[in-house]
Amino acid sequence: QVQLVESGGGLVQAGGSLRLSCQASGRAISAYVMGWFRQAPGKEREFVAAISWNGVDTDYTNSVKGRFAISRDNAKNTVYLQMNSLKPEETAVYYCAQGRRWGTLTATSKDFDSWGQGTQVTVSS
Repeated sequence: QVQLVESGGGLVQAGGSLRLSCQASGRAISAYVMGWFRQAPGKEREFVAAISWNGVDTDYTNSVKGRFAISRDNAKNTVYLQMNSLKPEETAVYYCAQGRRWGTLTATSKDFDSWGQGTQVTVSS
């Protein structure tokens, strides 16, 4: 079973940037699709970004395209989410998740079966 630990969250002003990290342990994630989701207070968890096992393919929810970038370093067993031009409405807990082994990119949370505890991102106006 893989363990995922997110870090890098915090308080940032609107327009600012943060870089989230997701450190995996217990199993190599190099063969797995990885993703980031977020959940704002009172709202359902939503897809943010996903990356293929080899890092070649990425997918983003429309609202973050051009501002967020997902990447991975399989040698470090780590996935990243660079977030630029942050908006107050993006305040949420951000979760890292492991998808299917050798899987195709997906934005469906049911296709991800291991989750981290989340890291809080707060964007002030």
